[in-house]
Amino acid sequence: MGKNDGLSDVQKTILAEAKYTFNSLSEEEVVAIGAGEIAVAALSDTQLEEFLQIANMLYRGGEELIADAFYDFTFLAELKRRNPHHPFLHTVEPEVLIEAKTVELPVRMLSTEKAYDFAAIVNWAKRIEKAAAECGRDFASLVFRVMPKLDGYAAYDDGQTLYTRGDGRRGTDITRVFERGLQVARGGQRGLGAGEVVVSRSYFSDHLAPLFDNSRNFQASLIKEKELEAPAEEAISSGHAVFFPFSLLPSWEGPWADLSADFENIVDRLWSEVDYDIDGIVLEISDATLRDHLGATRHHHRWQIAYKKNTETAEVKVVRVIPQTSRSGRVNPVAEVEPTRLSGALIQRATAHHYNMVREKGVGPGAIILLSRSGEVIPKIEEVLIPVAPDLPSACPSCGSPLVWENDYLLCINNMNCPAQITHAIEHFFKVLGNIDGFGPSSVRKIFDGGKAYIPEIYRLGEEDFVGLGFGPKQAENMVAQLQRSLVLPIEDWRFLAAFGMYRMGMGNCEKLLAAHPLQRVFSLAREEIIAIKGFSEKTAEEMLAGMKATAVLFDALYGLGFNLISTPIETADEATGAGPLRGKLIVFTGSMQTGSREDMKKQAKALGAKVGESITGKTDLLVCGEKVGAAKLSKAESLGVRVVTEAEYLAMLP
Repeated sequence: MGKNDGLSDVQKTILAEAKYTFNSLSEEEVVAIGAGEIAVAALSDTQLEEFLQIANMLYRGGEELIADAFYDFTFLAELKRRNPHHPFLHTVEPEVLIEAKTVELPVRMLSTEKAYDFAAIVNWAKRIEKAAAECGRDFASLVFRVMPKLDGYAAYDDGQTLYTRGDGRRGTDITRVFERGLQVARGGQRGLGAGEVVVSRSYFSDHLAPLFDNSRNFQASLIKEKELEAPAEEAISSGHAVFFPFSLLPSWEGPWADLSADFENIVDRLWSEVDYDIDGIVLEISDATLRDHLGATRHHHRWQIAYKKNTETAEVKVVRVIPQTSRSGRVNPVAEVEPTRLSGALIQRATAHHYNMVREKGVGPGAIILLSRSGEVIPKIEEVLIPVAPDLPSACPSCGSPLVWENDYLLCINNMNCPAQITHAIEHFFKVLGNIDGFGPSSVRKIFDGGKAYIPEIYRLGEEDFVGLGFGPKQAENMVAQLQRSLVLPIEDWRFLAAFGMYRMGMGNCEKLLAAHPLQRVFSLAREEIIAIKGFSEKTAEEMLAGMKATAVLFDALYGLGFNLISTPIETADEATGAGPLRGKLIVFTGSMQTGSREDMKKQAKALGAKVGESITGKTDLLVCGEKVGAAKLSKAESLGVRVVTEAEYLAMLP
């Protein structure tokens, strides 16, 4: 789907029936993000969450915007990287069925924790082993069950009613599908619990592929309230569309020693065991006591995990290579390829890494390449199978300036007047700042095209100015409000410094730098003062100083606007060497605090070198309790041997 195609009529209908309204993103931006034309890194947290919500609704409604793997590996992974405790990550992604009222599910239906390599499976098994020891169970004799993870429509059958999964607590009654003649797979009986409504892969390929884009699209049509169309009736009556309870799935069972020794073969066999689309392999333990002990998060059961393969390849022909100028001035090659489906996603572009690869490997129009996708928005070239004579750009595609070689890269050195570099730098500033919405690529480009290329100047724009730049009155009002909001909302000084995008000065290095010197002194630091900070080499110091020299005027102008900056505490000698009562400790705060908010206490703890967790685990060192703490949390802390202290006792520990 290209950026100009827009959402399909069916996709629009799904969103309309859900009464969904676009907030931080427009329909055009949603489509562009799904097509890889707007990078996930350019999205604000709010935009990223909104895209995830929309993509999930369309996927669950049978009209996917992006492939499931793209959703997992790229967008969900990005949100998890930015904010591991974001509420979206810890709630069940709902199965959307618009036309019915929700009802309470007889049991909770959760999502499944996901793993993308064997190392993650091993870590999960280690958690099982630890829990087994806590329950007095012999890990070596535990029975693991491994089975295919069907890619259908999740449902629960209690023998009387068939429910959709919904949000894991409330679903919708779709018993009508049994009344229409839907059968339980493998001749099974009703009432076998959780499962999936699925259609045979071979049947779909032979009879339905010309009518539906994918099997999930067809499966959604089976359960909707509207009268069934002929293809759905035929699939049901012929027994090729069924409800497949998980308990009837083919499986492998045995101890961890056997599973780990033959993992790949077991996975490969189960992957091809059933004639239904699958999107992974589920591993779980059978011991009921251990299941109860491990319990569940709001999102998934801890005694279960899904293994997903994340790399697939295809041979494709290159149509052309498009040069794109980045924020740093590097001109990156993007290969446009003949449309190819890879893991259910329509692929039209791939990253070619750098122009030296294009030159040496022969990547150009007509070249045949081996394409792989491991979750990237834009897949990458693994190998050039048939090379051609490449076309190398001599001028920047954004500003027309001559390009120069810098190692493997072609570089535009017109950094002060290159539109691409300027707009990307503005986008980067607002994105890293993190406390402002509405300044994504399309808005920034509109502002730049209106002659506003200096960030302090953008902060001085009023509503009439934004209207003059082409924004609607309401959007103009919101833009001004967001700019003022970003000045008022508290923000860490290291984040503010990192927003300038100076080389070698990402958020981690900025935080280390400001733990040694206050922000007001940073731009006057000597080379030796930077080298003296642990982790900074002579080369790094020189590169940082060069970046600060070029950015000093812009920094002074923005700093003078009066951002509400939270100062990074300067480390004492003890802290720098690892001393202090909290340094390195994993602390969880719970209950209502009297001396300040929990967020304030978390920030203070981090400033003293502690790590802060959201849930109690065996690795937690300290549970700090305010008022109104649930008995379950206290009981769990005690069972895991976690030290429990009151708020007053915790405060007494502080230096």
